[in-house]
Amino acid sequence: MSVTILGAGSWGTALAALACARADTLLWARDAALARHIRGQRRNPRYLPDLTLPDSLSCTDDFDRAVAHACHGTGLIILGVPVAGLAQLCERLAASLALAGAIGQPPDGHVEQRLSIVWTCKGFQQDTGRLPHQIVQAALSDGGLAPDASSWQIGMGVLSGPSFAREVAQGLPVALTIASRHAWVANACIAALHGGNARIYTSDDIIGVEVGGALKNIMAIACGIADGLGLGTNARAALITRGLAEIQRLGIKLGGRADTFAGLTGLGDLVLSATGELSRNRQVGVALGQGQALDHILASGMTAEGVRCARAARALGQSHGVDLPITDAVCAVLFDGVAPRQVVSGLLAREARAETPAH
Repeated sequence: MSVTILGAGSWGTALAALACARADTLLWARDAALARHIRGQRRNPRYLPDLTLPDSLSCTDDFDRAVAHACHGTGLIILGVPVAGLAQLCERLAASLALAGAIGQPPDGHVEQRLSIVWTCKGFQQDTGRLPHQIVQAALSDGGLAPDASSWQIGMGVLSGPSFAREVAQGLPVALTIASRHAWVANACIAALHGGNARIYTSDDIIGVEVGGALKNIMAIACGIADGLGLGTNARAALITRGLAEIQRLGIKLGGRADTFAGLTGLGDLVLSATGELSRNRQVGVALGQGQALDHILASGMTAEGVRCARAARALGQSHGVDLPITDAVCAVLFDGVAPRQVVSGLLAREARAETPAH
């Protein structure tokens, strides 16, 4: 099969390195100089500078060529960009697919090929509160791509789970979940990524997987704040546990299933992001807990999806009548000028309540 990864950041590069062991894989980099360096030096100097990439991995800065690469037989396109860049990428993708002949019903109505489009980003769109699957569907439709009126079968899904890009690129063990309503999309991801030290599980709960991936970043900031304040491992365990309950409340309200949040994309991703030293969201929280200002943290080059989507998560909770005390506390620190220790005191001062609702 043919695999195209759109986006040569740390995660896109890591997935490309994983996929090229099993499939004909082409990585697209926006910057021509970066693409040349990856081809010539087998390294990504911006994101994974000390790791050598496989010789079998190809890289290009030609977007249309990258898209056309996946348009042969059973193809897989992985969108390796953050939420903020997802809509623009999908609009460009729709235009490129039109050039590749993926749009337009053939005369006899026969569906000849299957194309899977999978995204990896985690978060909510800042202005609209949309989840990634809503962004993808809207952007592709605006770009002229209608999956149910195409000369191909075009299926979509989200790839998520507890994973640091560096460890994946190093070939260390990882388990991920592909969530899609089409079994053949899941099978395409399994064919491209499953094997060796990588294990791929399947799900059809796209909303649950996306909500878990979005909110865990906010909880990781909260845990980082607690660690920065030196509150100890008891506090961290409490935040992880109550954070998971918060994720589940909003996730179910938005249409996710409860059991999803006990899996890799819920509990698993939360634990990794809240405790792992490589977690950028946790690192932001630690810096905040140690007294650094958010502007200073972000100016240093440290970016975290939890910061970008926290306001949208708070607004979703308010609009759906879902209590999100940890999310509210993180937003108070990030945007309202409230001191981290004051926020912690506020959380501790909340009224006592049953841990789980009565049945």
